[in-house]
Amino acid sequence: MLREDLIFVGTCDIAGLVRGKGFPAKELTARRKTGIGWTHSNLMQTCFGPILDSPFGTGGDLMIMPDPSCEVNVDFGDGSAPEHFFLGDIRNTDGTPWECCVREFLRRAVASLEETSGLHLIAAFEQEFVYTGVEDLPGHAYSLSAFRRQGIFGESLVAAIREAGAKPDSFLAEYGPRQYEVTVAPQTALRAADQGVIAREMARAASYRLGHRAIFSPMPVADGVGNGVHIHFSLHEKSGRPCTYDADDPLGLSDNAAHFAAGILHHLPAIAAITAPSPVSYLRLTPGRWAPTTADIVKQDRGAALRVCPVFGTAKPKKTAAQFNLEFRVCDAAASPYMALGAVIFAGADGIARKLSLPETGTAPSLPHSLGEALDVMEKSQQIAGWFGPTFFEAYLRHKRSELASVAGLDPAALCARYAEVY
Repeated sequence: MLREDLIFVGTCDIAGLVRGKGFPAKELTARRKTGIGWTHSNLMQTCFGPILDSPFGTGGDLMIMPDPSCEVNVDFGDGSAPEHFFLGDIRNTDGTPWECCVREFLRRAVASLEETSGLHLIAAFEQEFVYTGVEDLPGHAYSLSAFRRQGIFGESLVAAIREAGAKPDSFLAEYGPRQYEVTVAPQTALRAADQGVIAREMARAASYRLGHRAIFSPMPVADGVGNGVHIHFSLHEKSGRPCTYDADDPLGLSDNAAHFAAGILHHLPAIAAITAPSPVSYLRLTPGRWAPTTADIVKQDRGAALRVCPVFGTAKPKKTAAQFNLEFRVCDAAASPYMALGAVIFAGADGIARKLSLPETGTAPSLPHSLGEALDVMEKSQQIAGWFGPTFFEAYLRHKRSELASVAGLDPAALCARYAEVY
């Protein structure tokens, strides 16, 4: 069959989906300079596809510029077209960053942390999903049987992630029916978010080539187990020295790490609208689902919003400090990794800037019970409005409220089925 190589350039937008355009590979040199054409209202595409509301109308032109450090070229060796794509930045036609670019949002967060404290953040995304290519047998959570029955999917996924330039860390059968989890090694913030997107797309790519799906919906079925995205992170000095750990603190947190965590908890009822940004996200964040329900921090507790993770196999202070990290658990794959990590960093940087203290045990407020509630809290926050800027803030709120209105009236089963179709 006659074929010509194509390349895709895109961005993981505020719906958490990678969108962009393709072009002939022969044009790559030129496209590195001009990118691909985009328009303002493309930002407003809901996860279901249609643009339901937009402050931008039909006017305006933008471009998505491919980032050379985010090129993925993975040939699965089965005769299918390679996964050849770039992640990129949305820019104005004069080359300046567009104020609503999700990668720019994360860059601004990173800059805020550095300006506030001189620190930077290392992160890794731990992502859960349902693989449809395995039989659902009860009683096989974390089992060798469930690991075996996924066949070559796991091997294909891990190989694809590595070929895409990321370092696979783990692949396992998870707690829910047909549920698996994949993690890549920690990286600096922007690179971690890039690799979070890439790992997600490699799972979809590998499952597609095997005739199945990887479903990342926060709640695939209403009475089942949810899929979370857990963000592990630690703080580091410019020299690279880890500075999250303090052996003398009850939680093991340094002063800056405690302030950072306090900032996250302070803003969490509002930033939940960014990190858990779908109606079904709040079906997952309910009691009995091993998911957070309050804005709390707890040592080694997977029901906490912020989990203080353990350190294994070492008693040496330097190795302990290097491994020590926190886990943010109020997140799922309806969120763009850039937006979710950016919100966490902005909130943490604010905690450092204001030297916020961690709340006393037993005083943690409840998380929002719905996306609408979270959006209302977010809209009232002048600080979060400042992180976004006026144009992006309005666009985000309108995007999520239009999505919410489009599924109003669906019962939980129908709602979960709707989101499982697109994530």
